[in-house]
Amino acid sequence: MTQRKLKLTLWPTLFTIPALLVLVGLGTWQLQRMQWKSEIIDTFEERISDKAVAPPLKVTNIEKWRFKRVALMGKFMHQHEFAITGKTFEGTAGFHLVTPLQSTDGKITLINRGWIPERLRHRKTRPETLTEGSVVVEGIIREDKKKGYFVPENEPQNDVWLYINAEQMAAKSQVGPISNYYIDVLRGPGPYTLPIGASQSINMRNEHLQYALTWYLLAISLLVIYVIYHYRTDDG
Repeated sequence: MTQRKLKLTLWPTLFTIPALLVLVGLGTWQLQRMQWKSEIIDTFEERISDKAVAPPLKVTNIEKWRFKRVALMGKFMHQHEFAITGKTFEGTAGFHLVTPLQSTDGKITLINRGWIPERLRHRKTRPETLTEGSVVVEGIIREDKKKGYFVPENEPQNDVWLYINAEQMAAKSQVGPISNYYIDVLRGPGPYTLPIGASQSINMRNEHLQYALTWYLLAISLLVIYVIYHYRTDDG
């Protein structure tokens, strides 16, 4: 009589168990990322239409203030502006223009004024961006020091900036203490003028469910292959 029995072997088992744990862990991590990103999108959409309020001197609870719409009056400190490299708009290479703004109460806040094409990197090529006198800036609060996993570190000594870091920028410009957040200026419906501000709709892909399913399916496939491999036929 022929029977099929599950007979485990050492090395395939030693490989399969940790591989399964890794695949399931990656799938679970993607589900957690999906939840986190969904909360960010919901917060943005909820707060973007709120009436602008005065920003705080210092943000101690970023969850309360992230994407909060704010307005403040002050003067731009153009001589201390920063160019955040590696930004594109509709396929054109450029940078984000970040300028410290000194408000009427003396507070200094970094303002991400928006995108400018690379050919206008030097101030003398874009006099229209060098606004003089008092201005009213309206935008949303963003968290300082946030950068992507694969974004290199800033090089303040070489004036190379890849993300906004208020502490580093304060040390570089020597303007004094800077708020521990920055403000993204929002753009209107158009036509666009330089600098081109941030969109009033969030553009964040949330495909983590597909990624999670992919990892889980790989785990199931590995388990099926493992079981099939270890079924042996016994003739009795």
